[in-house]
Amino acid sequence: MSYAYKLNEDVQHRRQGPQGRADADPPMVYTIVRLMPIEADGRLRYRIRSKSDNTERVVTEDQLSYYQ
Repeated sequence: MSYAYKLNEDVQHRRQGPQGRADADPPMVYTIVRLMPIEADGRLRYRIRSKSDNTERVVTEDQLSYYQ
């Protein structure tokens, strides 16, 4: 299994609202700062950093999309 995104690549992350519903806010731009090990559930995870306020979070690949 290979990662779709690379280190230092800009991506969009769409936050999830309550109970997994899509959040009404527009997607935010983040930078990939680390490729995380594959977890037991088989999903690929990334550590990303916000370009606007330097917050970091760990997300799964399905929560990301390419930034244009």
